[in-house]
Amino acid sequence: MYKATVRRLMRRGVRALNSGDLGPLLASFSEDAVLTFPGQSSWAGEYRGKPAIEEFVRRFREAGLRGEVRDIVVNGPPWRMTVCALFVDRATGADGTTIYENRAMFLLRGKWGKVVSQEDFLDTQKVAAFDEARRAGLGG
Repeated sequence: MYKATVRRLMRRGVRALNSGDLGPLLASFSEDAVLTFPGQSSWAGEYRGKPAIEEFVRRFREAGLRGEVRDIVVNGPPWRMTVCALFVDRATGADGTTIYENRAMFLLRGKWGKVVSQEDFLDTQKVAAFDEARRAGLGG
């Protein structure tokens, strides 16, 4: 039963984020959570603690990115939970054309309903190209 709740809460957090409400998504992270984003882009790094994760999530939203959770797998007991989620995000230019789209796999570790770590796996070259498009004024 808790696995269905985890999936529902994750989808709810992404829907809220897409509508500009960061609260539900951020509420899922523990105060000392760590989010790891790979690559050499301006997004890359280790975001330690909820305030740093909030900055990352706020930047995601301000860049005009929107996401969709396609599939979620939940395993383990509530005190040592693992979640894998297939996530697709995209951004469109002023003319409505897609300037960025990427598929990511998120690996989350949780404890008693809070995410303690998230590691993202995605095409980092697409992220770097999105950085370039934004510098050229094409998006976000």
